[in-house]
Amino acid sequence: MVTDALTPLPTADLVDEYGDRLRVCDTQFRQFGGRRAFCGRVRTISCHEDNGLVKELLRTPGEGCVLVVDGGGSVHTALTGDLIAASAVENGWAGLVVNGAVRDSAALAELPIGIKALGTNPRKSAKDGRGAVDVPVGFGGVTFFPGDVLHADDDGVVLLPAD
Repeated sequence: MVTDALTPLPTADLVDEYGDRLRVCDTQFRQFGGRRAFCGRVRTISCHEDNGLVKELLRTPGEGCVLVVDGGGSVHTALTGDLIAASAVENGWAGLVVNGAVRDSAALAELPIGIKALGTNPRKSAKDGRGAVDVPVGFGGVTFFPGDVLHADDDGVVLLPAD
């Protein structure tokens, strides 16, 4: 999946411009990455307390994409930490939106990548690779489709449909 370089735009401005055509995620995420505003084409993973697929995908070229991880809202285990996020930076990912927990939050704040998640938990997840990649995932009242354009900042997460 090759992407064009995208510039993050304020989510409130996008809502003003697009109105109901813009999908707005209602989930109240916390910021963890060193970049508070980020955007990119969506890639997705659906998994539950198992970050094997997350680790594997973030080791591949991200080409400016944002990985949306639907962990079912579980904060029982972390779906990413500093090592996996550093791999994402090295491979050109713009950010992660995790419907679940992260760990190593102090280290994540130092990385030049956007990371939003529900919260933190120091507990590691399973590494079995259970789940699915590039499937539609839904939370916060919206469905995230691979190829959508996601913008995120301190005000929230919004989606434009794929071209």
